[in-house]
Amino acid sequence: MPSDARILIVDDHEDMLYALESALAPLGYRLTRATSGDDALKEILRGQVGLLLLDVRMPGVSGLDVVRYMRRVEQTQHIPVILLTGFGADAALTSAAFGLGVADLLMKPVDPWALRTKVRYLYDTHQRSQALEQEVRALRARLKESGPPPARALPHPDAHVPGQREEAADTSPERTPARHEGRA
Repeated sequence: MPSDARILIVDDHEDMLYALESALAPLGYRLTRATSGDDALKEILRGQVGLLLLDVRMPGVSGLDVVRYMRRVEQTQHIPVILLTGFGADAALTSAAFGLGVADLLMKPVDPWALRTKVRYLYDTHQRSQALEQEVRALRARLKESGPPPARALPHPDAHVPGQREEAADTSPERTPARHEGRA
């Protein structure tokens, strides 16, 4: 795995945490757990979270509250989030979740194969995005250090164009052959 980023699994039920960890173990990613929204926020703010699997309904700070807070903080606003719910389809929850930029909303019990597929895609995409952003920052810093490129004078518009034949380039009347000679 190219990064130190972890997948944070948040649920207030120990058996669900164990099931999710077991489902994701074959991927080989570093996994961290939290049992409340407060613990999740602390872990997220420590950094190095590359993906969040988050239960919606927990005592105290709910999963949606965690996402609302994350989206207001620059360092956490782009972390992909998969919300988990055991209460079935709910149009208001779905609307609120996707309105906050949640990547997916899954119903419990979760299909391990589908979960691994979604987690692998979201985690890897986020890591590539982070690496590209870091590369852009480094390139901008190098450009700033080296200063602006030296100004070059532009060639005059009438200057010789490489690859152009001399006769064709000179179109003065003395050099241009008379046209239609020999016609009456």
